[in-house]
Amino acid sequence: MNNPCEDGEALSYVPFLFYLSHMPAPPNAPGRAARSNDAGRYERFTREAVDDGWEVEELPPLRTEVSEERPRKAITRNNSPDLSFDRSINPYRGCEHGCIYCFARPSHAWLGLSPGLDFETRLIARPEAPEILGRELAKPGYRPATIAIGTNTDPYQPVEKERKIMRGVLEVLSEHRHPVAVVTKGSLVERDADILGEMGRAGLARVGISVTSLDPVLSRRMEPRCPGPKRRLKMIETLAKVGCTVRLMASPMVPGLTDHELEAILKAGREAGAVAASTIPLRLPREVSTLWQDWLAEHYPERVGRVMSKLREMHGGRDYDPEWGKRMTGEGVWAELLQTRFRRAARELGLRERMPDLRTDLFRVPPRAGDQLALF
Repeated sequence: MNNPCEDGEALSYVPFLFYLSHMPAPPNAPGRAARSNDAGRYERFTREAVDDGWEVEELPPLRTEVSEERPRKAITRNNSPDLSFDRSINPYRGCEHGCIYCFARPSHAWLGLSPGLDFETRLIARPEAPEILGRELAKPGYRPATIAIGTNTDPYQPVEKERKIMRGVLEVLSEHRHPVAVVTKGSLVERDADILGEMGRAGLARVGISVTSLDPVLSRRMEPRCPGPKRRLKMIETLAKVGCTVRLMASPMVPGLTDHELEAILKAGREAGAVAASTIPLRLPREVSTLWQDWLAEHYPERVGRVMSKLREMHGGRDYDPEWGKRMTGEGVWAELLQTRFRRAARELGLRERMPDLRTDLFRVPPRAGDQLALF
């Protein structure tokens, strides 16, 4: 059973993971956002938990499990007109941060896993990514351009503390003087402030910190294993002080739930040291829509109608419109109002929307043991 994935390689470990997956979800999984573990859209069979009247012991806590893969390549290419980069690196598949709205959740279905709790608890690490990246950058035909990291799943999720794959990737990029743009909610990014600061001062690195809400209760419910809002603002301050350019990402903005905080989030980010900002409204591709609506009904039942009606208004009556040029902004009155508010606040605070390109002229392939050294 081999399934394709975003990088095109076959995943020989999927059968093992399949038997760990699709188990009945605990009725209340502490520290997890999803409340279901439905089979992925490519599976032929599903499982459903049914109370048959027998008394059973309480299910054990839902632990995070990590498997490994050796990818054929570290750099993933894309040609999407909606994205400002054409290449990225994903040190991990799945994300323990467990943000209920995460648009990357459907990618777990490619692995024979559920976009629900499996996405938060069945992680796949790529420990050889730094080594493979080094080989790719050393190829004679390689031409440098900014590599994005964290645009799918967070490279600084809790598992990175032990695995240190992201640290290894940054070390390789630093050695090659290769530009990199990082997006994260994880406070572990401060561990790598030495590398990011040095690269940032050279025009080779920038970091985007996502702040979805300044309300710690709401933030904890939506993003159960992420640092709280104050901690993320501290991350901005830390990186700014070492010379790394920081973008405040007020994303996703949820109509009827967090959109009233937009200006306050931008102001807090500016005061912490961010020099640029961006915002994207909530996106609900594929299985994310059901997961989100279940979460919303549980935590904010009185807002379900308002939130979903606004979202559908932005996407032509659907929960989500994946069309290029619309999926990142939506359309209609509410979408236009959000962008107008954002541009006005950013302008008043002196926050840039666009940043100069990172440098590519410093790129080099460092000599390896046994290489012929240049005479001059």
